[in-house]
Amino acid sequence: MSRSYVILKRHKTKSRNLRNLVLVIAIVGPLMTLPQIYQIFSTKNAQGVSLLTWAFYCASSAVWLLYGIKIKDKPLIIASFLWLVVESMVVYGILIH
Repeated sequence: MSRSYVILKRHKTKSRNLRNLVLVIAIVGPLMTLPQIYQIFSTKNAQGVSLLTWAFYCASSAVWLLYGIKIKDKPLIIASFLWLVVESMVVYGILIH
């Protein structure tokens, strides 16, 4: 085996491992917002939660989602979609409570 082949194989393995880590974070990150959503809906109180801030988060996630779709980046698409869902739930909770 040539040295360049070994280096290339090692690089591909590291890239695949990093991509897998990013995919896990893309899923776990938005799940971290679930306690906020639970708090809003279980107490029926959104006092102290900024509608403007969460609406901006929604808008920025929508832009990232469109960008992820354009460049066909699976972790970015998944993360942006999940963030958009949970952020929208917070906005909805703020609006109704």
